[in-house]
Amino acid sequence: MDAPLGPPPPYDLTNPQTVRAVEAEHRLRARKQFSQHWLVDRDRLELLVAEAQLSRASTVVEVGAGMGVLTAELARRAGRVIAVELERAVIPALRRTVRRYENVEILEMDLLKFDPTEQVGTTPYQLVANLPYAITGLTLRHFLEVAHPPTRMVLMVQWEVAERLAASPGEMSLLSVSTQLYATPQIVTKVPANSFLPPPEVDSAIIRLDIHPPLVTGEVRDRLLTIAKIAFSQRRKQLHNIFPMGMHISTNQTRLWLSGADIAPDRRPQTLSLAEWIRLAEVDPHDLPA
Repeated sequence: MDAPLGPPPPYDLTNPQTVRAVEAEHRLRARKQFSQHWLVDRDRLELLVAEAQLSRASTVVEVGAGMGVLTAELARRAGRVIAVELERAVIPALRRTVRRYENVEILEMDLLKFDPTEQVGTTPYQLVANLPYAITGLTLRHFLEVAHPPTRMVLMVQWEVAERLAASPGEMSLLSVSTQLYATPQIVTKVPANSFLPPPEVDSAIIRLDIHPPLVTGEVRDRLLTIAKIAFSQRRKQLHNIFPMGMHISTNQTRLWLSGADIAPDRRPQTLSLAEWIRLAEVDPHDLPA
């Protein structure tokens, strides 16, 4: 049986009229420079929280907490919620929203300065957030590559970004390769633009990323990310035309390298699977005969 929910927040921030009233009270407005769009869709909010599968034993980190519509719902279910918010103007509204929840800690800081080990020690935690579009890539990179990553991420992101994160061979990108090294993404649902106030110009998605140990580490991981970055910068070209100049290797080294990884030279970067990228990265082509 699920644990009983904590008390509801002092007001319903999924009601657009309430959101406007809170904005007026605190002299707030959604700021384009922070990619702020307040979530006002109760069904999507509840689905976002449900995907995290929280209990009173759960520790949750939320970045870009805003006025606290998600923060309050996390606090009603989890044992500890760490809400990270950079914009000082919204902090008073956030504090009022979560004032009745003793299990919420508000950190006024840049997410890139958030050190999970410093804040939660070795305790497992999840990252759950309605991410401002402008910081999606930075957030993913930061939390996937830290020494103590979350066990799961449940995020609201742009629909196009969600598709790229969960892409299969044929549609792969640098973002999908670099993310799937650390996590298994699954798109939960599309979230229409009218679920937000003000509505963004594009639809969003709820995506769940179950974190696993890195598939490769150290020198191999670094080489993989380097060659993938080079390849995807010229994704319209075939691999045998990308690597000689991009990797500063000869045509013969390129041929031997691709052949050794069992990859046809006329393939394009987006068609490679993660396993094929790993096979390429396991060999330094500069060590092959020129």
